Amino acid sequence: MSDRVLIFDTTLRDGEQSPGASMNQEEKLSIARLLQELKVDIIEAGFPIASKGDFNSVQAIAREIKDCQVAGLARAKHEDIETAWNAVKDAKNPRIHTFIATSPIHMQYKLKLTEEQVLEKIKDSVSFARNLCPNIEWSCEDGGRSSIDFLYQCIELAISSGATTINIPDTVGFTLPYEFGDIIKNVKNNVPNIDQAIISVHCHNDLGLAVANSLNAVENGARQIECTINGLGERAGNAALEEVVMAMKVRSDLLNVHTEINSEAISKTSKLVSSITGFPVQPNKAIVGANAFAHESGIHQDGVLKNVETYEIMSPESIGLKKSSLVLGKHSGKHAFKEKLKILGYDVGDNYINEIFEKFKQLADKKKDVYDEDIIALVDDTHINQINTLKLINLSIMSGTNSKHVASLELEFKGETKEISGSGNGPVDAVFSCISKVVGFSPKLKLYNINAITPDSDAQGEVAVKLEHLNKEFIGKASDIDIIVASAKSYINAINKILNFEKNSNMQEGVSEISISNMKGI
Repeated sequence: MSDRVLIFDTTLRDGEQSPGASMNQEEKLSIARLLQELKVDIIEAGFPIASKGDFNSVQAIAREIKDCQVAGLARAKHEDIETAWNAVKDAKNPRIHTFIATSPIHMQYKLKLTEEQVLEKIKDSVSFARNLCPNIEWSCEDGGRSSIDFLYQCIELAISSGATTINIPDTVGFTLPYEFGDIIKNVKNNVPNIDQAIISVHCHNDLGLAVANSLNAVENGARQIECTINGLGERAGNAALEEVVMAMKVRSDLLNVHTEINSEAISKTSKLVSSITGFPVQPNKAIVGANAFAHESGIHQDGVLKNVETYEIMSPESIGLKKSSLVLGKHSGKHAFKEKLKILGYDVGDNYINEIFEKFKQLADKKKDVYDEDIIALVDDTHINQINTLKLINLSIMSGTNSKHVASLELEFKGETKEISGSGNGPVDAVFSCISKVVGFSPKLKLYNINAITPDSDAQGEVAVKLEHLNKEFIGKASDIDIIVASAKSYINAINKILNFEKNSNMQEGVSEISISNMKGI
């Protein structure tokens, strides 16, 4: 049997640090549930000290998720560590993850500490954490640019102080694969007590080498990889979970390692993260991109028809995709629809099946073909948007090349029906202006993105918007066969998030919030 590599997913922590990728508690819980189905070993649920909202999200995940370890991140400070522990302590298997920078540039300019002072903080913070929790991970931030001899000292001290996992991050994605592999090999060979801890790696993708570095680390003794769904993360992102997992699965002949990941849940997890964050997956993205299993060339098509293995090194089914996606239509009944949802991996329950089925019937009346992706979009829209202060009832547009663009909307706002008309520079601008007039504020539009969910001329259009309001960013996403309607729904989705945020902020008035930008960490 090959060695097992633990998968540590940090989508909800490092992934959320992608500019514009912030998520609310319900969205984080939705992702955590799929991560549990994916069978990741550890979910890093967040940075509890960052804000009251982050604390509550980590705590909610810790209380619900039973099949994965749940970790909270903390700086080398007692307040951080204690807050992280209070957030994760109700988990079935909690973990505290604490870190401090060890590279010369970070120690000199960010921490303004000497090597001796850093060593003192490692001993103090890890010991304090271990007195609270038996499962302690310690990270040497910017380990890839740290002095190797100092790294040995830090790691040895962290383990003797109680760390059970040692994480070596390539925080700025600086190292080359052979170089990073050598760091892991040298740590394994030169730290006297390294056999008392699991070696973990956390690689960033600034040079496009995060996955390669992670795999080279595994070849040299690492047995935990920290990664994110779709490679989400700060700057150029993190090692993509789907890529490291499938690389180890497809090339087990050379790597001789394995994970316990349920790879058939990869596709729907990728889609949900994309839907919630508003970050579309590039078509040529490995494993989960729309073109990952598409063959355009005649030569390739001929080869695949004769033997699929000529051009596919893994099957679409292995990540949860179905070869045949056109199954349901307008004549399909609720029972068949519910069974289809189960095949796609969704158990929405009786509370939501009627609402989702009604939306499906409406879509089937409009579209010639209904694809799996269409159904997934309906489920995501319904699940993600459960608390709606503002709802779209009806929309009409008057538009033309030389005429004014006028939108007329019927909205439900706080239980009352509102009818409003207005003009704009285009139909979408007119719609957004009308909505803003009804709610009484005009957030700044930071992003407007359109993607076709399915092929053909009657494809659903998926619209993502990013709005800025009160120095915070809110992402809205929605789909519809009519792109103007999809735009209105996505804008309303973001507006509802703003309204919910304001409501929660008023309820928590007086609670201080520490900016996450000051504590991004590894």
